[in-house]
Amino acid sequence: MATHARAPERVEPDPEPRPSRLAPVADGAVNVIFREPGRFFAMSLDTIRAAFKWPFQWREFLQQAWFIVSVTVAPTIMVAIPFGAILSLQVGNLIRQLGAQSQTGSTAVLAIVREASPIVTALLIAAAAGSAICADLGARKIREEIDAMEVLGINPLHRLVVPRVLACAFVGLFLNGIVSVVGIAGGYIFNVMLQGGTPGAYMSSFSGLAQLPDLYQAEVKALVFGVTAALVASYKGLTASGGPKGVGDAVNQTVVIAAMALFVENFVLSALYFQLVPQKGM
Repeated sequence: MATHARAPERVEPDPEPRPSRLAPVADGAVNVIFREPGRFFAMSLDTIRAAFKWPFQWREFLQQAWFIVSVTVAPTIMVAIPFGAILSLQVGNLIRQLGAQSQTGSTAVLAIVREASPIVTALLIAAAAGSAICADLGARKIREEIDAMEVLGINPLHRLVVPRVLACAFVGLFLNGIVSVVGIAGGYIFNVMLQGGTPGAYMSSFSGLAQLPDLYQAEVKALVFGVTAALVASYKGLTASGGPKGVGDAVNQTVVIAAMALFVENFVLSALYFQLVPQKGM
């Protein structure tokens, strides 16, 4: 007796679920608000811990410090001259309207030393040094050099990141001093030559409102700004992906994120300074 095989029933595939339009937006928001800052702070804490491990990479530190100096000193001086001149011109006009032209020097020193020099230093370190650090580490990452170091038991944070962070902080202290000196000199020249001020009044009023803690505050700002810019650049470089285009995107993100973080830190440090240090009166 012949039996007929029954054809298998055709099973209709389940329709694929339609992707939600809100999913990419939600994932991006969560990544920006929680994941990326969390990973950055975790890397920062690991870097601080790695900074106390021996041996310290002195050769890498000196090479990076010299490189940062070579790419930032000339632009810093070129930016500091017009910055100091503009501040002196604006402050000089305001002081003349208030009838206190004898205090032009002290107000110019306050504006340059307290705010202008740390901000110029921070922007130059973020733009020149930060972008170079991010490009270097990003190129190492896409060439899988970072993975090879980890396979060999070498900590990339201790070997590469710590020397760069300390080099940025070290150079930032000296760049801040250069900006202060050049900015005050530029302000003096423009105040005396263009606004008809007297050299003696400009020089004698330096200590009228300014005080030594103002310079200390500016140096602390430069130190914090250098560390922040180097950490942001190192994080974006070590997490770069997607080939050369990914490295370029990481460099652009480094400059933008570092600049935003530096302005926030500048506000916080200035507010703390005014709360902790009494100011001089006229």
